[in-house]
This record gives sequence, structure tokens and C-alpha cells, in this order.
Amino acid sequence: MEATATVWPTKVDLFGVQVSLTDYSDMREAVLSAAEDGETGVVSCHAVHAIITASGDPDLRRQVNTFRAITPDGQPVRWALNSLHRAGLNERVYGPDLMLHLCEEAAQRGVSIYLYGGSPDVVETLQANLREEFPTLKIPGFESPPYRELSADEDEEMVRRINDSGAKIVFIGLGCPKQDRFAYEHRDEIQAIQVCVGAAFDFHAGKKSIAPAWMQKSGLEWLFRLASEPRRLWRRYLYTNSIFIAKFACALTGNVLSRLISFRKSKSVQQDSLR
Repeated sequence: MEATATVWPTKVDLFGVQVSLTDYSDMREAVLSAAEDGETGVVSCHAVHAIITASGDPDLRRQVNTFRAITPDGQPVRWALNSLHRAGLNERVYGPDLMLHLCEEAAQRGVSIYLYGGSPDVVETLQANLREEFPTLKIPGFESPPYRELSADEDEEMVRRINDSGAKIVFIGLGCPKQDRFAYEHRDEIQAIQVCVGAAFDFHAGKKSIAPAWMQKSGLEWLFRLASEPRRLWRRYLYTNSIFIAKFACALTGNVLSRLISFRKSKSVQQDSLR
């Protein structure tokens, strides 16, 4: 991965994963500036599931921690950053919304995008919807990969297609953790900023419903998605949500104890100085 001149948001540790203290405005400017300068790199949007998956997998954690930015995609992730690091974040940076922010800015600044992921009908509908919403947006290419590992020749051809398109931002919609592994493995080959946005392809193609705003703000989007796809998602949310809560409780307890010890040491030093 080449050196970057772009100033990316500061990262802090959350259960071993380096998460960025950022908002939509900062991410929009960082990604577009990097794209205009011809930089490469990866941005990924991590909700609870992605954080816990990376936290529990040393190899995946090593990979994602090399990314330019990992955004706090879920409200619980934002709350944890605010509680543990006093981040003061007023909003999460949700993959589907970030995608629209970036497409709007890319259309205004003449930066072209590429869409990689989803089923054939999803990515076809997605590109049509984006063109309708942002008439000046340049989309020189889009494709749906097969539901299997690419051969070496297929992989080489895929990279060539993306690079030959001239796109400076490549949106990856393969789901977690597949999209993160894909982006990491191609970080030096794909000559663009890769942005992993998960279910954004399905949402913006109208194939899946987005949770109501009040559920998103309350951190209940997971419940909406669970109700929509119970058979596919119940194990994921039972497992990752439980682990997230446990890890957060442990980290919060550690923070409180650390601050208490620090306070007592400070008081002791003050008392000694008065003697």
C-alpha cells in the first residue's frame, strides 16, 4: 500500500480493532481527496458484527487494522467509543448512508466509481438507481462476482477491468468479513480507494428494507434486520451482540478502575506535597 498524503481520521482501540473517530463530513473529504490524488487504500464500515468478528480472528484483525479508516457503522459502536475514549461522536457513520454521501460528492467533483458485489440483478438495479439519483455520477463499470472463489486468471481479469475503468472509488458489497478480506488482498492491485459498505447494495437496489430512522437512532437496527431475516441472522446477533456487551462491560469496568487508581495516586501526591 502506497504512502498517503491524505489526513485520515484518528484511530482508537476497540477490543483490538482500530476504529476511526470520524463523521460523514470527515470521511467524505478524506475519501474524495485521496481518490482525486490517485491514492489507494481501504475504508470499511464496522457495526457490532464486524467488530466482534475481527476482534476474535487474529488474522482478520491484523488485516483490517491496516485500513485507512474503519468507521463506527453501528450506534453501539459509537456509544462504546464515546464511553471508553470520550470521543464525543454525535453520529455513527453508516455504510449505506456513507455510500450516498460519497456518490453525491463524487458526482459534484467528477470522480468516477465502480460497483463490485451483489447478485447480477442487485448490482444492475443499484447502478441504475444511483444514476437516477445522481445524474452526473460517472459509473464506468459494475459487476457481480460468482458465488465461489475466483481463479487466478479470473482475479487478474477482474483487477484489470477495475483499473482500466479509471474509477477512483470502488464500492465493495460482499458482506462481512468477505469484503474486508477481498479489499485487503487487493489493496496493492486495485488502483483506487476501496470502500466496503456491506448491505448497502441490497438497500439501495431496493431488495431489502432499511430500518426506520427511530430504530437506527436507538441502536435497534439489528432487531429490524433480525425480524426481516430471522433464520439467517438469529445466530449472528445472539452471538456477536452478547460478546460485544460482555467486552464492553469489561472494558468499561477497567476504565473506571484505572481512573479511580489514577485519582487516588493524584490525591496521594498532592497530600505528600503539602507535608
